[in-house]
Amino acid sequence: MIVIKSKREIAALRAAGNIVALTFKEIEKGIQPGVELKKLDKIAEQFISSHGAKTLYKGIRQRPHQRPFPGVITTSINNEICHGIPDDRVLKNGDIVGVDIGLKYKGWCGDSCITYLIGKVRPEVRKLVKVARECLMAGIAVSKPGNHIGAIGTAIELYAKERGYSVVREYGGHGIGRNLWEEPFIPHIGPSNRGPVLQEGMVINIEPMINIGKPDTHLKKDEWTVVTADGSLSAQFEQTIAITKGEPEILSVVYK
Repeated sequence: MIVIKSKREIAALRAAGNIVALTFKEIEKGIQPGVELKKLDKIAEQFISSHGAKTLYKGIRQRPHQRPFPGVITTSINNEICHGIPDDRVLKNGDIVGVDIGLKYKGWCGDSCITYLIGKVRPEVRKLVKVARECLMAGIAVSKPGNHIGAIGTAIELYAKERGYSVVREYGGHGIGRNLWEEPFIPHIGPSNRGPVLQEGMVINIEPMINIGKPDTHLKKDEWTVVTADGSLSAQFEQTIAITKGEPEILSVVYK
């Protein structure tokens, strides 16, 4: 069931999103060549706790009997599409890393992802990350009342394909509220007439995963990390947005 949020509930989600965005600002201070992923995880854990919020990812399962996720954030390097584990690996010059942060504040969830460039990266890598960010914005731009959910995926898919990239199909966005994963599921591919119609008061996460190579995926033995089947690079961006009468509002940003 899709839950329509009131203005007060959207304000609560905005407050949670604000802490997510502030956590990114804190983590960014340490994202550089030579840093261990588990150090970034510790920074995030301490910052989230200091702001009265609770982590969402640590200990979570997506399916029964799955290994609980061991980190506070997810860190997906290079050919890792999503759900990478923040372990003792070290970021290297030329890498890219997608950092995903989820938390709960006063009973409401915040969730966002940013892909970072590490040191000096190749032009083709920089372009991938740029296009992935632009794909997110293309999806947000059509997130208006009256459009089907499929319009979001169509906008993302067309933008990526026109620039020579593929879009991951098996994983997508979601509704968000008191729970991290709520209905509806948000595919990042068309057709445009697929799925429920967007309504004012819906709050969703759009999170396209864009690959240089083919869209096929593979789940690693750690039961969490999803990688490209062909080993190509992948980049992801994610924001929480509220559907309004006018332009969609991004909730997972820093509010003054």
